[in-house]
Amino acid sequence: MKESTITKNILNYLKKIPGCFAWKEHGGGYSQAGIPDIICCYNGKFVAFEVKAPGGRVSKLQEYTMEQINKAGGTAVKVTSLTDVIKVLEVL
Repeated sequence: MKESTITKNILNYLKKIPGCFAWKEHGGGYSQAGIPDIICCYNGKFVAFEVKAPGGRVSKLQEYTMEQINKAGGTAVKVTSLTDVIKVLEVL
């Protein structure tokens, strides 16, 4: 499955959850490099998902950015499916 399809499925799911506000972060010349693909606030908690196709790898900058989010008290993880996202949200 393509990364774009996985991202769309995740966003469609998140937007239907009460207490969740989520959006796709679009990179560009004016955005911070390394920011995860999907950012959301879930029941008052900051959550960021770096979406990859199965077997995909995060870059060093993406890895560093996710570490910084986690150190700051948020949750940032690499996901390869909607199932991964559901598992993350279940423990928050």
